[in-house]
Amino acid sequence: MIALLDTNIVIHREGIKGASQDIGLLFKWLERCHYQKCVHSITIEEIKKNPNKETVNTFLTKLDSYEQIEIPSPMDDSVAKISAEVDVNENDKNDSLLLNEVYSGRVDIFITEDKKIHRKASRLNVSDKVFTIESFLEKACAENPSLINYKVLNVKRVKFGELSLNDPFFDTLKNDYVGFDKWFLRKYDDMAYVTINESNKRLLSFLYLKIENSSENYTDIEPVFKPKKRLKVGTFKVISNGFRLGERFLKIIFENAIENDVDKIYVTAFNHDEEQRRLIDLLTQWGFVLWGKKGEELVYVRDMKREFNLQEPKLSFPYFSKNRQAFITAIYPKYHTDLLPDSILKNESDMDYAEGLAHRDSLNKVYVSRAFGEHPKHGDLLVFYRTGGFYQSVVTTICVVDEVKNDFHSVEDFKKYCKKISVFTDQELLDMWNYRSTKPFAVKFLYNYSFPRRINMQKLIDLGILRGVDDAPRGFRPITKNELELILKETESDGRFIVD
Repeated sequence: MIALLDTNIVIHREGIKGASQDIGLLFKWLERCHYQKCVHSITIEEIKKNPNKETVNTFLTKLDSYEQIEIPSPMDDSVAKISAEVDVNENDKNDSLLLNEVYSGRVDIFITEDKKIHRKASRLNVSDKVFTIESFLEKACAENPSLINYKVLNVKRVKFGELSLNDPFFDTLKNDYVGFDKWFLRKYDDMAYVTINESNKRLLSFLYLKIENSSENYTDIEPVFKPKKRLKVGTFKVISNGFRLGERFLKIIFENAIENDVDKIYVTAFNHDEEQRRLIDLLTQWGFVLWGKKGEELVYVRDMKREFNLQEPKLSFPYFSKNRQAFITAIYPKYHTDLLPDSILKNESDMDYAEGLAHRDSLNKVYVSRAFGEHPKHGDLLVFYRTGGFYQSVVTTICVVDEVKNDFHSVEDFKKYCKKISVFTDQELLDMWNYRSTKPFAVKFLYNYSFPRRINMQKLIDLGILRGVDDAPRGFRPITKNELELILKETESDGRFIVD
Protein backbone atom coordinates (compact mmCIF):
# COMPACT_ATOMS: atom_id res chain seq x y z
CA MET A 1 0.00 0.00 0.00
CA ILE A 2 1.44 3.36 -1.06
CA ALA A 3 0.50 6.66 0.63
CA LEU A 4 1.31 9.83 -1.30
CA LEU A 5 1.99 12.78 1.01
CA ASP A 6 1.27 16.38 0.08
CA THR A 7 4.18 18.83 0.01
CA ASN A 8 3.26 20.72 3.19
CA ILE A 9 3.02 17.52 5.22
CA VAL A 10 6.50 16.45 4.09
CA ILE A 11 7.93 19.91 4.83
CA HIS A 12 6.44 19.95 8.34
CA ARG A 13 7.64 16.40 8.97
CA GLU A 14 11.22 16.92 7.83
CA GLY A 15 11.64 20.60 8.75
CA ILE A 16 14.50 21.90 10.82
CA LYS A 17 12.26 22.50 13.86
CA GLY A 18 11.06 18.90 13.80
CA ALA A 19 7.63 17.44 13.27
CA SER A 20 4.55 18.47 15.22
CA GLN A 21 3.02 15.78 17.41
CA ASP A 22 0.02 15.16 15.15
CA ILE A 23 2.23 14.64 12.10
CA GLY A 24 4.35 12.36 14.26
CA LEU A 25 1.23 10.32 15.04
CA LEU A 26 0.37 10.20 11.33
CA PHE A 27 3.77 8.71 10.48
CA LYS A 28 3.54 6.18 13.31
CA TRP A 29 0.17 4.98 12.00
CA LEU A 30 1.44 4.80 8.43
CA GLU A 31 4.16 2.47 9.69
CA ARG A 32 1.78 0.41 11.85
CA CYS A 33 -0.56 -0.07 8.89
CA HIS A 34 2.35 -0.93 6.58
CA TYR A 35 1.99 1.98 4.16
CA GLN A 36 4.97 2.94 2.04
CA LYS A 37 5.42 6.71 2.35
CA CYS A 38 5.70 8.36 -1.04
CA VAL A 39 6.68 11.82 -2.33
CA HIS A 40 6.18 13.26 -5.79
CA SER A 41 8.74 14.94 -8.05
CA ILE A 42 6.60 18.11 -7.73
CA THR A 43 7.27 18.13 -3.98
CA ILE A 44 11.00 17.73 -4.59
CA GLU A 45 10.98 20.62 -7.05
CA GLU A 46 9.14 22.80 -4.51
CA ILE A 47 11.77 22.02 -1.88
CA LYS A 48 14.58 22.86 -4.31
CA LYS A 49 13.18 26.40 -4.67
CA ASN A 50 14.31 27.18 -1.12
CA PRO A 51 17.23 29.67 -1.43
CA ASN A 52 19.09 28.01 1.47
CA LYS A 53 21.09 25.28 -0.25
CA GLU A 54 22.07 23.66 3.04
CA THR A 55 18.39 23.30 3.96
CA VAL A 56 17.64 21.85 0.53
CA ASN A 57 20.42 19.29 0.80
CA THR A 58 19.25 18.27 4.28
CA PHE A 59 15.70 17.79 2.98
CA LEU A 60 16.80 15.78 -0.04
CA THR A 61 18.86 13.47 2.17
CA LYS A 62 15.85 12.82 4.39
CA LEU A 63 13.66 12.12 1.35
CA ASP A 64 15.85 9.16 0.40
CA SER A 65 13.78 7.10 2.86
CA TYR A 66 10.59 7.79 0.85
CA GLU A 67 9.28 6.08 -2.24
CA GLN A 68 9.54 8.66 -5.04
CA ILE A 69 7.42 9.29 -8.10
CA GLU A 70 9.98 10.69 -10.50
CA ILE A 71 7.87 10.81 -13.68
CA PRO A 72 4.25 12.01 -13.28
CA SER A 73 1.50 9.75 -14.63
CA PRO A 74 -0.29 10.86 -17.82
CA MET A 75 -3.10 13.23 -16.85
CA ASP A 76 -6.46 11.46 -16.95
CA ASP A 77 -9.09 13.26 -19.03
CA SER A 78 -11.45 13.54 -16.04
CA VAL A 79 -8.78 15.16 -13.87
CA ALA A 80 -7.72 17.43 -16.73
CA LYS A 81 -11.31 18.60 -17.20
CA ILE A 82 -11.72 19.58 -13.55
CA SER A 83 -8.26 21.17 -13.51
CA ALA A 84 -9.20 23.34 -16.49
CA GLU A 85 -12.39 24.44 -14.73
CA VAL A 86 -11.08 25.30 -11.25
CA ASP A 87 -7.28 25.67 -11.24
CA VAL A 88 -6.24 29.32 -11.30
CA ASN A 89 -2.49 29.19 -10.68
CA GLU A 90 0.55 26.93 -10.85
CA ASN A 91 0.06 25.58 -7.33
CA ASP A 92 -3.50 24.49 -8.17
CA LYS A 93 -2.29 22.73 -11.31
CA ASN A 94 0.45 20.95 -9.34
CA ASP A 95 -2.16 19.82 -6.82
CA SER A 96 -4.20 18.31 -9.67
CA LEU A 97 -1.10 16.40 -10.82
CA LEU A 98 -0.77 14.96 -7.32
CA LEU A 99 -4.47 14.08 -7.23
CA ASN A 100 -4.10 12.40 -10.62
CA GLU A 101 -1.72 9.84 -9.10
CA VAL A 102 -4.41 8.47 -6.77
CA TYR A 103 -7.13 8.78 -9.42
CA SER A 104 -5.04 6.76 -11.87
CA GLY A 105 -4.34 4.10 -9.24
CA ARG A 106 -0.60 4.62 -9.08
CA VAL A 107 -0.85 5.23 -5.32
CA ASP A 108 -3.46 3.85 -2.94
CA ILE A 109 -4.18 6.94 -0.85
CA PHE A 110 -3.29 10.64 -0.82
CA ILE A 111 -2.95 12.60 2.43
CA THR A 112 -3.40 16.37 2.24
CA GLU A 113 -4.85 19.20 4.31
CA ASP A 114 -5.70 21.26 1.21
CA LYS A 115 -9.47 21.85 1.08
CA LYS A 116 -9.47 22.60 -2.64
CA ILE A 117 -7.87 19.21 -3.36
CA HIS A 118 -10.58 17.53 -1.28
CA ARG A 119 -13.28 19.33 -3.25
CA LYS A 120 -11.73 18.14 -6.51
CA ALA A 121 -11.46 14.60 -5.09
CA SER A 122 -15.18 14.70 -4.28
CA ARG A 123 -16.04 15.66 -7.86
CA LEU A 124 -13.86 12.78 -9.09
CA ASN A 125 -15.51 10.33 -6.63
CA VAL A 126 -12.20 9.45 -4.97
CA SER A 127 -12.86 11.03 -1.56
CA ASP A 128 -12.51 7.57 -0.03
CA LYS A 129 -8.84 7.63 -1.10
CA VAL A 130 -7.99 11.23 -0.19
CA PHE A 131 -7.57 11.95 3.52
CA THR A 132 -6.75 14.73 5.92
CA ILE A 133 -4.44 13.79 8.78
CA GLU A 134 -7.44 13.58 11.10
CA SER A 135 -9.57 11.46 8.78
CA PHE A 136 -6.71 9.05 8.11
CA LEU A 137 -6.13 8.62 11.85
CA GLU A 138 -9.87 8.01 12.35
CA LYS A 139 -9.77 5.34 9.64
CA ALA A 140 -6.63 3.74 11.08
CA CYS A 141 -7.97 3.65 14.65
CA ALA A 142 -11.37 2.31 13.55
CA GLU A 143 -9.87 -0.44 11.38
CA ASN A 144 -7.03 -1.43 13.71
CA PRO A 145 -8.23 -1.14 17.32
CA SER A 146 -5.69 -3.73 18.44
CA LEU A 147 -2.86 -1.41 17.34
CA ILE A 148 -3.93 1.48 19.58
CA ASN A 149 -1.26 1.59 22.28
CA TYR A 150 -2.52 4.54 24.29
CA LYS A 151 -5.69 5.46 26.14
CA VAL A 152 -7.10 8.95 25.80
CA LEU A 153 -8.82 9.66 29.08
CA ASN A 154 -11.89 11.86 29.04
CA VAL A 155 -11.65 15.63 29.40
CA LYS A 156 -10.82 16.81 32.87
CA ARG A 157 -10.37 20.22 34.47
CA VAL A 158 -7.00 20.91 36.08
CA LYS A 159 -4.92 23.85 37.28
CA PHE A 160 -2.13 25.10 35.03
CA GLY A 161 0.30 24.36 37.84
CA GLU A 162 -0.48 20.64 37.63
CA LEU A 163 0.92 20.50 34.08
CA SER A 164 4.53 20.46 32.89
CA LEU A 165 5.73 23.21 30.57
CA ASN A 166 8.37 20.74 29.36
CA ASP A 167 5.70 18.58 27.74
CA PRO A 168 6.38 18.59 23.95
CA PHE A 169 2.72 19.57 23.54
CA PHE A 170 3.62 23.16 24.41
CA ASP A 171 6.54 23.50 21.95
CA THR A 172 4.51 25.06 19.13
CA LEU A 173 2.85 27.48 21.54
CA LYS A 174 6.25 28.57 22.85
CA ASN A 175 7.42 29.13 19.27
CA ASP A 176 4.32 31.11 18.29
CA TYR A 177 3.95 33.29 21.38
CA VAL A 178 6.87 35.24 22.81
CA GLY A 179 6.66 35.09 26.59
CA PHE A 180 4.38 32.04 26.65
CA ASP A 181 6.40 30.54 29.52
CA LYS A 182 5.91 33.60 31.75
CA TRP A 183 2.22 33.84 30.84
CA PHE A 184 1.78 30.18 31.73
CA LEU A 185 3.41 30.66 35.14
CA ARG A 186 1.15 33.62 35.91
CA LYS A 187 -1.83 31.32 35.24
CA TYR A 188 -0.65 28.57 37.64
CA ASP A 189 -3.81 28.83 39.77
CA ASP A 190 -6.20 29.12 36.81
CA MET A 191 -8.14 26.19 35.38
CA ALA A 192 -7.83 24.54 31.97
CA TYR A 193 -9.52 21.59 30.25
CA VAL A 194 -7.17 18.82 29.10
CA THR A 195 -7.00 15.27 27.82
CA ILE A 196 -4.00 13.08 28.54
CA ASN A 197 -2.36 10.09 26.91
CA GLU A 198 -2.60 7.62 29.77
CA SER A 199 0.35 5.52 28.57
CA ASN A 200 2.96 8.31 28.79
CA LYS A 201 1.04 10.99 30.75
CA ARG A 202 1.55 13.56 27.98
CA LEU A 203 -1.04 16.08 26.86
CA LEU A 204 -3.17 15.55 23.78
CA SER A 205 -5.34 18.65 24.13
CA PHE A 206 -5.57 21.86 26.12
CA LEU A 207 -8.28 24.52 26.40
CA TYR A 208 -8.21 27.73 28.43
CA LEU A 209 -11.28 29.99 28.62
CA LYS A 210 -11.65 33.51 29.97
CA ILE A 211 -14.79 35.59 30.58
CA GLU A 212 -14.37 39.23 29.53
CA ASN A 213 -16.86 41.97 30.41
CA SER A 214 -17.97 44.96 28.37
CA SER A 215 -15.16 47.16 29.74
CA GLU A 216 -12.39 45.01 28.22
CA ASN A 217 -9.83 46.91 26.11
CA TYR A 218 -9.84 45.65 22.50
CA THR A 219 -7.79 48.37 20.81
CA ASP A 220 -5.28 45.76 19.59
CA ILE A 221 -8.02 44.08 17.49
CA GLU A 222 -8.92 45.50 14.07
CA PRO A 223 -11.79 46.25 13.58
CA VAL A 224 -12.15 47.06 17.29
CA PHE A 225 -14.82 45.07 19.14
CA LYS A 226 -17.86 46.93 20.43
CA PRO A 227 -18.51 46.59 24.20
CA LYS A 228 -20.04 43.16 24.89
CA LYS A 229 -19.68 40.34 27.36
CA ARG A 230 -17.44 37.78 25.65
CA LEU A 231 -15.90 34.37 26.15
CA LYS A 232 -12.29 34.38 25.00
CA VAL A 233 -10.81 31.08 23.91
CA GLY A 234 -7.38 31.93 25.30
CA THR A 235 -5.56 28.77 24.27
CA PHE A 236 -7.01 25.94 22.20
CA LYS A 237 -4.79 23.17 20.88
CA VAL A 238 -5.67 19.59 19.98
CA ILE A 239 -3.32 16.98 18.57
CA SER A 240 -4.99 15.04 15.77
CA ASN A 241 -5.39 11.46 16.95
CA GLY A 242 -8.50 10.13 15.23
CA PHE A 243 -10.78 10.68 18.24
CA ARG A 244 -12.41 14.06 17.33
CA LEU A 245 -11.25 15.74 20.50
CA GLY A 246 -11.63 19.14 18.84
CA GLU A 247 -15.40 18.67 18.62
CA ARG A 248 -15.53 17.52 22.24
CA PHE A 249 -13.83 20.76 23.26
CA LEU A 250 -16.17 22.86 21.13
CA LYS A 251 -19.10 21.50 23.13
CA ILE A 252 -17.34 22.68 26.30
CA ILE A 253 -16.77 26.12 24.76
CA PHE A 254 -20.43 26.54 23.75
CA GLU A 255 -21.78 25.29 27.06
CA ASN A 256 -19.50 27.68 28.97
CA ALA A 257 -20.69 30.53 26.77
CA ILE A 258 -24.34 29.78 27.53
CA GLU A 259 -23.70 29.18 31.24
CA ASN A 260 -22.02 32.59 31.51
CA ASP A 261 -24.58 34.40 29.31
CA VAL A 262 -22.00 35.87 26.95
CA ASP A 263 -22.92 37.67 23.74
CA LYS A 264 -19.95 36.49 21.69
CA ILE A 265 -17.12 33.97 21.64
CA TYR A 266 -13.81 34.81 20.00
CA VAL A 267 -10.51 33.11 19.32
CA THR A 268 -7.25 34.23 17.72
CA ALA A 269 -5.16 31.93 15.53
CA PHE A 270 -2.19 32.10 13.24
CA ASN A 271 -2.55 30.85 9.68
CA HIS A 272 1.04 29.79 9.12
CA ASP A 273 0.96 26.03 9.61
CA GLU A 274 -1.27 22.99 9.12
CA GLU A 275 -2.09 22.66 12.82
CA GLN A 276 -3.52 26.19 12.99
CA ARG A 277 -5.33 25.82 9.68
CA ARG A 278 -7.03 22.66 10.95
CA LEU A 279 -8.19 24.59 14.01
CA ILE A 280 -9.57 27.38 11.82
CA ASP A 281 -11.36 24.85 9.62
CA LEU A 282 -12.95 23.22 12.69
CA LEU A 283 -14.09 26.59 14.05
CA THR A 284 -15.66 27.70 10.77
CA GLN A 285 -17.56 24.41 10.45
CA TRP A 286 -19.30 25.27 13.72
CA GLY A 287 -20.23 28.87 13.09
CA PHE A 288 -17.13 30.97 13.71
CA VAL A 289 -16.54 33.68 11.10
CA LEU A 290 -13.47 35.77 10.33
CA TRP A 291 -13.71 39.16 12.05
CA GLY A 292 -10.31 40.76 11.52
CA LYS A 293 -6.77 40.66 12.90
CA LYS A 294 -4.86 41.01 16.14
CA GLY A 295 -1.28 41.69 15.06
CA GLU A 296 -0.31 38.72 12.89
CA GLU A 297 -3.15 36.56 14.21
CA LEU A 298 -6.57 36.16 12.64
CA VAL A 299 -9.62 36.79 14.86
CA TYR A 300 -12.66 34.50 14.55
CA VAL A 301 -16.00 35.25 16.23
CA ARG A 302 -19.11 33.21 17.03
CA ASP A 303 -22.33 35.06 17.83
CA MET A 304 -24.21 33.43 20.72
CA LYS A 305 -27.56 35.05 19.92
CA ARG A 306 -30.32 32.54 20.64
CA GLU A 307 -31.46 31.40 17.20
CA PHE A 308 -31.80 28.21 15.19
CA ASN A 309 -30.32 27.83 11.70
CA LEU A 310 -32.53 25.28 9.95
CA GLN A 311 -30.38 25.11 6.82
CA GLU A 312 -27.13 24.53 8.75
CA PRO A 313 -27.88 23.48 12.37
CA LYS A 314 -24.14 23.24 13.13
CA LEU A 315 -23.86 27.01 12.70
CA SER A 316 -26.26 27.60 15.62
CA PHE A 317 -25.26 24.61 17.77
CA PRO A 318 -26.12 23.86 20.59
CA TYR A 319 -29.42 25.73 20.23
CA PHE A 320 -32.48 23.77 19.09
CA SER A 321 -35.98 24.87 18.12
CA LYS A 322 -39.05 23.43 19.84
CA ASN A 323 -41.04 24.36 16.74
CA ARG A 324 -39.66 21.41 14.80
CA GLN A 325 -41.27 17.95 14.67
CA ALA A 326 -39.94 15.86 17.56
CA PHE A 327 -39.63 12.08 17.90
CA ILE A 328 -39.06 9.91 20.95
CA THR A 329 -36.26 7.64 19.75
CA ALA A 330 -35.53 4.32 21.46
CA ILE A 331 -31.94 3.26 22.16
CA TYR A 332 -30.77 0.12 23.98
CA PRO A 333 -28.89 0.55 27.28
CA LYS A 334 -25.71 -1.09 25.95
CA TYR A 335 -25.44 1.59 23.26
CA HIS A 336 -26.90 4.62 25.06
CA THR A 337 -24.01 6.01 27.11
CA ASP A 338 -21.37 4.83 24.66
CA LEU A 339 -22.99 7.03 22.01
CA LEU A 340 -24.15 9.82 24.36
CA PRO A 341 -21.51 9.97 27.14
CA ASP A 342 -22.63 13.29 28.63
CA SER A 343 -26.03 11.67 29.24
CA ILE A 344 -24.61 9.08 31.62
CA LEU A 345 -26.98 7.78 34.31
CA LYS A 346 -26.28 8.10 38.03
CA ASN A 347 -26.04 4.31 38.42
CA GLU A 348 -23.38 4.04 35.70
CA SER A 349 -19.62 4.40 36.26
CA ASP A 350 -17.76 7.33 34.65
CA MET A 351 -14.71 5.09 34.24
CA ASP A 352 -16.57 2.78 31.85
CA TYR A 353 -16.76 5.69 29.40
CA ALA A 354 -13.60 7.59 30.34
CA GLU A 355 -11.60 6.50 27.32
CA GLY A 356 -11.89 8.75 24.28
CA LEU A 357 -13.30 7.21 21.10
CA ALA A 358 -14.33 8.92 17.86
CA HIS A 359 -18.04 8.21 18.27
CA ARG A 360 -17.99 9.49 21.86
CA ASP A 361 -16.11 12.72 21.22
CA SER A 362 -17.84 13.62 17.96
CA LEU A 363 -20.70 16.14 18.00
CA ASN A 364 -21.96 14.53 14.79
CA LYS A 365 -23.29 11.05 15.50
CA VAL A 366 -25.12 8.34 13.57
CA TYR A 367 -28.19 6.32 14.62
CA VAL A 368 -28.89 3.26 12.46
CA SER A 369 -32.46 2.02 12.00
CA ARG A 370 -34.79 0.02 9.81
CA ALA A 371 -37.92 1.31 11.56
CA PHE A 372 -41.17 1.64 9.64
CA GLY A 373 -43.56 4.54 9.92
CA GLU A 374 -42.77 8.25 9.91
CA HIS A 375 -39.08 9.11 9.78
CA PRO A 376 -37.41 12.33 10.95
CA LYS A 377 -36.22 14.96 8.49
CA HIS A 378 -33.39 17.48 8.48
CA GLY A 379 -33.83 19.89 11.40
CA ASP A 380 -36.22 17.66 13.37
CA LEU A 381 -35.63 16.71 17.00
CA LEU A 382 -34.74 13.34 18.53
CA VAL A 383 -35.61 12.81 22.20
CA PHE A 384 -33.55 9.75 23.12
CA TYR A 385 -35.31 7.19 25.29
CA ARG A 386 -33.02 4.68 27.01
CA THR A 387 -35.03 1.45 27.16
CA GLY A 388 -35.20 -0.66 30.31
CA GLY A 389 -38.76 -1.24 31.42
CA PHE A 390 -41.34 0.55 33.50
CA TYR A 391 -39.00 2.36 35.92
CA GLN A 392 -35.53 1.98 34.40
CA SER A 393 -36.31 3.45 30.97
CA VAL A 394 -35.67 7.23 30.82
CA VAL A 395 -35.51 10.10 28.36
CA THR A 396 -32.03 11.61 28.58
CA THR A 397 -31.09 13.70 25.58
CA ILE A 398 -32.34 15.98 22.82
CA CYS A 399 -30.59 16.15 19.44
CA VAL A 400 -31.08 17.81 16.05
CA VAL A 401 -31.25 15.73 12.86
CA ASP A 402 -28.63 16.82 10.34
CA GLU A 403 -29.24 14.25 7.60
CA VAL A 404 -31.23 11.10 6.87
CA LYS A 405 -29.50 8.79 4.39
CA ASN A 406 -31.20 5.74 2.86
CA ASP A 407 -29.56 5.55 -0.56
CA PHE A 408 -26.52 3.42 0.22
CA HIS A 409 -25.17 1.71 -2.90
CA SER A 410 -23.35 -1.10 -1.11
CA VAL A 411 -22.48 -2.48 2.29
CA GLU A 412 -19.07 -0.79 2.03
CA ASP A 413 -20.78 2.55 1.39
CA PHE A 414 -23.00 1.92 4.42
CA LYS A 415 -20.10 0.94 6.69
CA LYS A 416 -17.96 3.88 5.60
CA TYR A 417 -20.76 6.34 6.40
CA CYS A 418 -21.59 4.87 9.82
CA LYS A 419 -18.56 3.35 11.46
CA LYS A 420 -16.61 6.44 12.58
CA ILE A 421 -19.48 8.11 14.43
CA SER A 422 -21.70 5.22 15.42
CA VAL A 423 -21.28 2.70 18.24
CA PHE A 424 -21.23 -0.30 15.91
CA THR A 425 -18.31 -2.44 14.82
CA ASP A 426 -17.74 -3.42 11.19
CA GLN A 427 -19.22 -6.84 11.91
CA GLU A 428 -22.34 -5.39 13.55
CA LEU A 429 -22.88 -3.07 10.58
CA LEU A 430 -22.44 -6.01 8.20
CA ASP A 431 -24.98 -8.05 10.18
CA MET A 432 -27.48 -5.18 10.05
CA TRP A 433 -27.05 -4.89 6.30
CA ASN A 434 -27.53 -8.61 5.70
CA TYR A 435 -30.36 -9.10 8.21
CA ARG A 436 -33.07 -8.82 5.56
CA SER A 437 -33.54 -7.55 2.03
CA THR A 438 -34.95 -4.23 3.26
CA LYS A 439 -31.78 -2.26 3.99
CA PRO A 440 -31.20 -0.04 7.05
CA PHE A 441 -30.98 3.72 6.90
CA ALA A 442 -28.85 6.15 8.91
CA VAL A 443 -29.79 9.30 10.79
CA LYS A 444 -26.91 11.69 11.35
CA PHE A 445 -27.62 14.05 14.23
CA LEU A 446 -26.02 16.71 16.41
CA TYR A 447 -25.55 15.96 20.12
CA ASN A 448 -27.15 19.13 21.51
CA TYR A 449 -28.33 18.78 25.09
CA SER A 450 -28.54 16.34 28.00
CA PHE A 451 -31.54 16.73 30.28
CA PRO A 452 -30.64 17.81 33.86
CA ARG A 453 -33.44 15.62 35.25
CA ARG A 454 -34.51 12.26 33.82
CA ILE A 455 -38.11 11.10 33.60
CA ASN A 456 -39.04 7.44 33.21
CA MET A 457 -41.79 5.51 31.45
CA GLN A 458 -44.12 5.87 34.42
CA LYS A 459 -43.83 9.65 34.27
CA LEU A 460 -44.38 9.66 30.49
CA ILE A 461 -47.60 7.68 31.08
CA ASP A 462 -48.67 10.07 33.85
CA LEU A 463 -48.11 13.01 31.48
CA GLY A 464 -50.26 11.32 28.83
CA ILE A 465 -47.40 11.08 26.34
CA LEU A 466 -47.52 7.26 26.48
CA ARG A 467 -50.79 5.38 26.75
CA GLY A 468 -49.57 2.55 28.97
CA VAL A 469 -46.99 -0.19 29.52
CA ASP A 470 -47.65 -1.68 26.08
CA ASP A 471 -47.00 1.69 24.43
CA ALA A 472 -43.21 1.68 24.85
CA PRO A 473 -41.49 3.74 22.12
CA ARG A 474 -39.98 1.81 19.22
CA GLY A 475 -38.08 3.35 16.36
CA PHE A 476 -39.23 6.95 15.90
CA ARG A 477 -42.39 7.93 17.74
CA PRO A 478 -43.68 11.40 16.74
CA ILE A 479 -44.88 13.63 19.56
CA THR A 480 -46.73 16.95 19.49
CA LYS A 481 -45.26 20.32 20.39
CA ASN A 482 -47.28 20.30 23.64
CA GLU A 483 -45.86 16.87 24.56
CA LEU A 484 -42.34 18.11 23.81
CA GLU A 485 -42.91 21.15 26.02
CA LEU A 486 -44.10 18.85 28.85
CA ILE A 487 -40.88 16.83 28.54
CA LEU A 488 -38.74 19.99 28.54
CA LYS A 489 -40.54 21.25 31.62
CA GLU A 490 -40.41 17.98 33.57
CA THR A 491 -36.72 17.44 32.74
CA GLU A 492 -36.00 20.97 34.03
CA SER A 493 -34.32 21.87 30.75
CA ASP A 494 -32.39 25.13 30.57
CA GLY A 495 -34.43 27.55 28.46
CA ARG A 496 -31.25 29.27 27.25
CA PHE A 497 -30.66 26.33 24.87
CA ILE A 498 -34.18 26.48 23.43
CA VAL A 499 -35.40 28.65 20.57
CA ASP A 500 -39.15 29.35 20.66
